[in-house]
Amino acid sequence: MAEENKKPEVQEEVELKTNVAAAEELATPDSIEEPKGYASPAQANPEKFLKEFNWHNYEEGIDPIDEDKLDEFEKLVAENFVDTLDDEVVEGTVINITDRDAIIDINAKSEGVISLNEFRYNPDLKVGDKVEVLIDVREDATGQLILSHRKARVIKAWDRVNKAHEDGTIVTGFVKARTKGGMIVDVFGIEAFLPGSQIDVKPIRDYDAYVNKTMEFKVVKINQEFKNVVVSHKALIEADIEEQKKEIIGQLEKGQVLEGTVKNITSYGVFVDLGGVDGLVHITDLSWSRINHPNEIVDLDQKLNVVILDFDEDKTRIQLGLKQLKKHPWDALSENLSVGDKVKGKVVVIADYGAFVEVEEGVEGLIHVSEMSWSTHLRSAQDFVNVGDEVEAQILTMDREDRKMSLGIKQLTQDPWTDITSKYPVGSRHTGIVRNFTNFGVFVELEEGIDGLIYISDLSWTKKVKHPSEFTNIGDKLEVVVLELDVEGRKLSLGHKQIEDNPWDKYEEEFAVGTKHTGTIDEVVDKGAVVKFNEDIEAFIPGRHMEKEDGSKLSKGEEVEFQIIEFNKDFKRVVASHTSLFKEEEAKIVKQAAKKAADSAAASAPTLGDANDALAALKKKMEKGGN
Repeated sequence: MAEENKKPEVQEEVELKTNVAAAEELATPDSIEEPKGYASPAQANPEKFLKEFNWHNYEEGIDPIDEDKLDEFEKLVAENFVDTLDDEVVEGTVINITDRDAIIDINAKSEGVISLNEFRYNPDLKVGDKVEVLIDVREDATGQLILSHRKARVIKAWDRVNKAHEDGTIVTGFVKARTKGGMIVDVFGIEAFLPGSQIDVKPIRDYDAYVNKTMEFKVVKINQEFKNVVVSHKALIEADIEEQKKEIIGQLEKGQVLEGTVKNITSYGVFVDLGGVDGLVHITDLSWSRINHPNEIVDLDQKLNVVILDFDEDKTRIQLGLKQLKKHPWDALSENLSVGDKVKGKVVVIADYGAFVEVEEGVEGLIHVSEMSWSTHLRSAQDFVNVGDEVEAQILTMDREDRKMSLGIKQLTQDPWTDITSKYPVGSRHTGIVRNFTNFGVFVELEEGIDGLIYISDLSWTKKVKHPSEFTNIGDKLEVVVLELDVEGRKLSLGHKQIEDNPWDKYEEEFAVGTKHTGTIDEVVDKGAVVKFNEDIEAFIPGRHMEKEDGSKLSKGEEVEFQIIEFNKDFKRVVASHTSLFKEEEAKIVKQAAKKAADSAAASAPTLGDANDALAALKKKMEKGGN
């Protein structure tokens, strides 16, 4: 490259050496008078003379020049050549373009070189174009003149930018790169900032698509102190759009159908560009069907027809509709569809009370939770269906005027109560699942749609159950016996304890009043104590019947003998006493002593002392037995 750039200068020296005669003209003695009207070669064609002048011979002193001629020569040089020591911007012409550089003629001793990188903003640069340059290096190591177009542009740029800002003229810039919040644009060699919001009137989704592009801009702001320039491409578009906007707004009417482009999609709706005027299609006006997000219906940049539903007085807020372009689905519903018909649809919404099923686009029916199963046990709709499920149902009610429909699933299966008497006769045994508790009993499901109630008193023959949760858990399997059946009322009474014989029948004899049993005090309460004789029989000991023979009271954990003083099978009540054991024997001795005294009055009447002696002996005997 260096050899190519040097070639013009070498060629120039060769040409200048071939024309020695021109230099000799300057060396003509002053004594020789030139004819009147004669013009020397330098005066006749100064540009040709300067170009052909032998600089080498002159510098080596081979061709001496008279002082007057030398003054004339220097004057011609100043008039016809660029002063390479001057920092002023000059205009040059592109005379050649290589792979990396542009060769520029600025009418100097040699041509200059500028890297093509400085012309990135102008990819269409060609030979013959006029460009502004600044001499960067007068001569490099190879004697080449190095020019700068970028520096020249910067020097001139601020004048041009200020003028463009004042006059509002359009400038051309080259988008160099992305930056935070926008783009960097080369305008006249100055790096200007293009905010992202000023690129276009519509939101930009791909900023990289604008890099390395040449675009037109308007200078919108200049900060002279910090040398910042802000440009806008959007301002150019808005000028045209503003005219379109006025025209569109002036013609807006409710019910009018316009074509627009999807500009932005949000969770609540879609903004549509109507040609400079934006309108909103709310999510509820996109489709007659339920949707979760507008992007299920439309895409960005999609063109579509919309109808004007409403707008404010200034026509700055325009409400649009898309679904209104189609007939309401209820109006298009087949006239043959009626109550009792079977329909298929998709579950679109689930609530606590039921599920909404879309049987046709925009036509929904409600399946109440009570219509999902024959079971009377209250359950949630989520136990039967999920959103997105395809279900079959029967139309129960339909109101075309109010656009309401109720559906049922359980009607597609036989009502289990139709043959209840044959399947669950009184006295029959079955296994069910515990579904729910109440304070008075347990609900057990025998099959889907058949629930029965076990009253708390029918859970156990022997256990005193205060709440069903003490006896079983929800989800447990439980054996039951059908006690009562009410077909009309759809009620079933069940029992669990009836699967076994009543143990109190045998206990009635075993624990009869007066029988004696050994037991351990299990619990002491305010009015007495509780003693357990076996797993089923639990007896109550009143406080006055807890007294021992020595006058002390029984305590928890003591094992002693008791006497049954009350047994009630119906109420499962057993009362026992420890005190009655020795009190009863004491009364019997006194009675026997009195009788003996009455019978033996003639012989020797027994005295009260005799009775006391007998009682003392009895007491001594009992104490020995205790030890």
